[in-house]
Amino acid sequence: MASGTLRVKIPRPPPSATVATPLAGARPVEGPTEVPGTFITAMPPLAEPAMKELEVRAVNPPYSYSRISYNDRTKEYLYEVIEPQLTAHEKQLVVHLKATLTRILGSDVGNLSTADKRAYLRGEAEEYFRSRGITLGPLSMERIIYYVLRDFVGYGPIDALIFDAEVEDISCDGVEVPLFIFHGKYESVKTNVVFPDEDSLNSFIVMLGQRCAKAVSVSSPILDGTTPEGHRVQATYAREVTTRGASFTIRRFKERPFTPVDLVLMGTASEEMVAYFWLAAEQGESVIVCGGPAAGKTSTLNAIALFIPPTAKVVSIEDTREVNLPHENWIPGATRSGTGDRGADGKAAGEVDMFDLVRAALRQRPNYIIVGEVRGRETYTMFQAMATGHTTYSTMHADSVKSMVNRLENPPINTPRILLSALNNVIIQIQARTEKGVVRRLKQVLEIVGFEPETNELITNTVYEWDPATDKFVFKGHSFLLDKIMDLKNFGPDEMDAEFQRRTQVIRHLVQNEITDYRQLWRTIAQYYKDPNEVMKRVQDAQAARAARAE
Repeated sequence: MASGTLRVKIPRPPPSATVATPLAGARPVEGPTEVPGTFITAMPPLAEPAMKELEVRAVNPPYSYSRISYNDRTKEYLYEVIEPQLTAHEKQLVVHLKATLTRILGSDVGNLSTADKRAYLRGEAEEYFRSRGITLGPLSMERIIYYVLRDFVGYGPIDALIFDAEVEDISCDGVEVPLFIFHGKYESVKTNVVFPDEDSLNSFIVMLGQRCAKAVSVSSPILDGTTPEGHRVQATYAREVTTRGASFTIRRFKERPFTPVDLVLMGTASEEMVAYFWLAAEQGESVIVCGGPAAGKTSTLNAIALFIPPTAKVVSIEDTREVNLPHENWIPGATRSGTGDRGADGKAAGEVDMFDLVRAALRQRPNYIIVGEVRGRETYTMFQAMATGHTTYSTMHADSVKSMVNRLENPPINTPRILLSALNNVIIQIQARTEKGVVRRLKQVLEIVGFEPETNELITNTVYEWDPATDKFVFKGHSFLLDKIMDLKNFGPDEMDAEFQRRTQVIRHLVQNEITDYRQLWRTIAQYYKDPNEVMKRVQDAQAARAARAE
């Protein structure tokens, strides 16, 4: 059995129970005995000899698993969704059961929580078989109920992909075309999930629209919405605008956001850079994270935002919910699309855009404003907020300070360059290909020092820079932020260096213990704001214990 295969003890059915015969050549994903017929999900053999199994992960155990393999012949990765295999009789029962439930379920079921829906449907399924005198073994019953719950409560054929935390994006290009995912480790990978006909794919698109509370049809074939779980959905219906059939792209919402510890563990930033971001957040420095598509801008933004002091009021504004903070005094805002034709102002009835939300945020007296991505007229208002003392975090598509300024100055943003001097920091993030594969790195961390009126240029200072030859981050020798802190707190150079080293030590402690849960990490940061000496004592005691164990 390949390394990484999970084993969980499954109770054997009684001798009289009906069990499904596993696939020929299959092996159990779980179960210490590996007796045929005693496991819910079988691991099928690889499709061809040229394929090599790389890893098997539990996605929704003990029902669904993922297997990633590499084909030496085609030089391609394959992501396989492994679900319970049904006999022909069980498949018929699933079809009949789903048809019956579709007829009898009332609209009030939609108001139940997810857990209550699952419990209710399980009860209805068991009652269905009892009332018809159908006797099934416990494992056969579990397999059938899995598919009912998957299709009624989950996301049908892609439910396992939604469950997998390593999957970032799910993309379907049409009928009879394998779905592709963007995997956190293997990047763009083909899957074994296929919509075999137009009816099934069109029905799935309608279901996505219902989840997003949006209507999609022949007359309105483009869907753009967000599911209740926070997943961003863009889809097209039938062949109205996409000639290969309906299509969709789902960007999964991460319930566990990227943290400063993740930045270090993934090599995106160094411990010292993270300590610098901590000081910048505490001092209320405004930041824009720039980079190309899939560079990790929003993830870095969320990680930095965890350093916002716990007593601060935070307002976030996004098209798609991606920022996730532990702060109690936090108002998460999201745009809303309208209905009908657009008016003279370019907006449909009921539409709430980024500009509306930024204006509303300024009336809520926030200490920190987080704008998911700036690309329109809301940017001018955001920079005015910076100039009046509001700390603002945002992202935008640009690969340098120069390209950032060009985008900000020109349509449709049209922000005067003089206002850009209100910005304190610019982070340039890139996706680079190295010996380690495709990696995300903070290429530069820059400070906006001032504005030169004669040349109409922004004056910048590079604080940290990534050296691709060594894959290290280099401190460039000077930081105006540290100078500002020394002036505000009346620190000398040695005191400032000591405070910086203390913060770096805390970050190193969190990294060594791999504390990536954002709430647990945030408790340490919040405690440091209240009692730094107590936190430092705990950190030093932990490091002393680690050193003693090493000896």
